[in-house]
Amino acid sequence: MLDYQAPLRDMQFILEALAGLERIGELPGCEDASSDLVSAVLEEAGKFAAGVLAPLNPVGDRQGCRLEGERVSVPDGWQAAYDQFRDAGWIGLSLPPEHGGQGLPKLVSTPVWEMWFSANMAFAMLPQLNVGQTEALMIAASEEQKAIWLEKVVSGEWAATMNLTEPQAGSDLAATRMRAEPTDGGAYRLFGQKIFISYGEHELTPNIVHLVLARLPDAPPGVKGLSLFLVPKYLLDERGEPGPHNDIHCIAIEHKMGIHGSPTCTLSYGDDGGALGYLVGEPHTGLATMFVMMNEARFNVGVQGVALGERAYQAALAYARERVQGRDIVTGEVGLPILAHPDVKRMLVSMRVRLMAMRGLLYSAAGWFDLARHHPDAEVADKYRRYVDLLMPVAKGWCTEVGNDLCDEAIQVFGGMGFVEETGVAQLFRDARVITIYEGTTGIQANDLLGRKILRENGATLRELIADIRETAGQLESHANLGGLAQSLHDQANLLEESTDWLLERRADTADLYAGAVPLLHLLGIACGAWQMARLALVAQAGHEQGEGDAEYLQGLIELTRFYMATQAPQAYAHGHTLRHAGAVLARFPEGGL
Repeated sequence: MLDYQAPLRDMQFILEALAGLERIGELPGCEDASSDLVSAVLEEAGKFAAGVLAPLNPVGDRQGCRLEGERVSVPDGWQAAYDQFRDAGWIGLSLPPEHGGQGLPKLVSTPVWEMWFSANMAFAMLPQLNVGQTEALMIAASEEQKAIWLEKVVSGEWAATMNLTEPQAGSDLAATRMRAEPTDGGAYRLFGQKIFISYGEHELTPNIVHLVLARLPDAPPGVKGLSLFLVPKYLLDERGEPGPHNDIHCIAIEHKMGIHGSPTCTLSYGDDGGALGYLVGEPHTGLATMFVMMNEARFNVGVQGVALGERAYQAALAYARERVQGRDIVTGEVGLPILAHPDVKRMLVSMRVRLMAMRGLLYSAAGWFDLARHHPDAEVADKYRRYVDLLMPVAKGWCTEVGNDLCDEAIQVFGGMGFVEETGVAQLFRDARVITIYEGTTGIQANDLLGRKILRENGATLRELIADIRETAGQLESHANLGGLAQSLHDQANLLEESTDWLLERRADTADLYAGAVPLLHLLGIACGAWQMARLALVAQAGHEQGEGDAEYLQGLIELTRFYMATQAPQAYAHGHTLRHAGAVLARFPEGGL
C-alpha cells in the first residue's frame, strides 16, 4: 500500500505567498480564515486523509462496486468513512453558513480537497458532487426548494448527482432527449435514460438528489431548450423524510479502467409512469444553471490532476530512496539508491516542479474565486471573475494532462515494479486517465478557451493577464540573483502576446485555429506555470534576504524555478509553433490519407 502524507509545507507556503491568504481573510465574509485556523484545518484534514481515506484506496480498487438487482454495493469501509466524513462537517467547509456550511473561503477548501483526491479519489468524488450541487441550487432554486433540500445536501445527509450525458448525447448536449411532462400539481414526470452518472445509485445515504437536464414539451431545439429538474431517489413524505421510491432505476454500472470504488451508473427514468421531479429555475435555462455545477466540477477535476500527481511523486520518491541498483555513473560506487542516478533525479525534480506550478495556479485561482465573490470593489471583483473564466479551461485541461504525465513518470521511476499492481502506482495511472476526459475532454476545454474566452472578447482578458506576467518579470529584474529568470518570463509573455495577435488576425480561418486549440491550451498552461514559479522565487528570495524561513527550502524553490525555465518553459515554443503552422496542414489533409 502506498503511504500518503499531505504536503502541508508546500500547501501553506503557496497559500500565503502566492494565493494571498491574508488578503482573502480580510474580505467581507472571509474573516474567519485566520492563519492559525487554516493551519489547524489543514492539519486535521491531512490526518483524516492519511489515516482513514488512503488505506481504503486499494480496497476500492480491488473490490470495486457491484450491481445486485437495482442495488449498488460499494467497497468495504466506504460507509464508515463516509459517516465520519459527513459528521466532521468536511462537505460544508466552504458552503454557506445559512444552510449549515462553515463559510470558509474557497482558497481554504481547495488544498483540503487536494488531500481527499490524493488519498482516495474514487471516494472523494461523492462529496464533491454535493458541493457543486449546492452552488447550482443557491443560484437557481426557489426559496421553498432551498428550504427543503439545501441543508441536507450541504451536510451530506443526502447525496447529490448531476445527470447530463445520454447514450446519444455526450459532449453534444443539444442532442439530449430526456423529456419532462408537466403534472396537474406543478411537478413534472421525467422519461428517458442518463449514463455515466457518478454515484447515481448507492446506499451510503438515505436519499440521493439528482439534478437532471431534460426537455419540456414546448422546448426549442438545441441547448436553449434544456431545463433543469431536481429529481430525488425517494419522494418526501409529509414530514420531509424519504418516503416512496421514485421511478428511477439503476440498470447498469460501468466496468472501468480505474476509479473502481466509484459506481458509474446508467439510470432509467420513467419506466413505471414517470419519475417525479421539480423544475429548478426558469424553463429552458437549465444548461446555464448546470454549468455552475459543471464549472465547480471542472475546477475540482483540475485539483485531481495535482492530487494524483502528488501521490505518484511521493511514491516514486520513496521508492527511489530505497531501491538499490547499478553503480554511480561518475564515481563507479555501488550500493547506492537509484536516486543517485541523474536520470531518476531528473524525473523526480521534473515531477516536483510541475506539481508546484500546478498548485500555484490552482490555489491562486481559488483565491480569485473568493475575490470575485467577496471583494467590495466591483472593478476588482470583475477582474478576478474574468481571470477565473479565462483560465478555467487551463485549470481543468492543462492540470489534468500534466497529472497524467506525472503518474506515467512515476511508473518509469519504479521500472518493472511500476507495471506490477502490488506496488500501487498502476492504480494511480489508471485512475488518472479519466480526468482528461470527464467534465469535458481536453479538446473541449481548448475549444472553450479559444472560442468563448479569447476570440469572443478579442483577447482583452488575456492581454490583461499578460500584463500581470510582465509585472512579475519586472520584479525579478530588481534581484540580481533572479535576473535570468526575468528574461525567461518576459519570453513567455512575448510568446503569449504574439500568439494572441496571430489568433485575432486569423479569426476567420476557423478550421486552422481550432486545429491548434489544444496546443494553445498547453502554451497558456506552461506560461502560467512559469508565472507562478517566478512568483514563488520572488518570495523565496525575499525570505533569503531577510533571513526568514528554512534557507534550504527557500533555495530549493529558487532552483525549482530555474529548472522549470530550463525544462518546461521551452516547451511553450513548440506549442506556439504548432498553433501557427499545423492547423493549415491539418485542414487540407485528405481523409483518404488516414
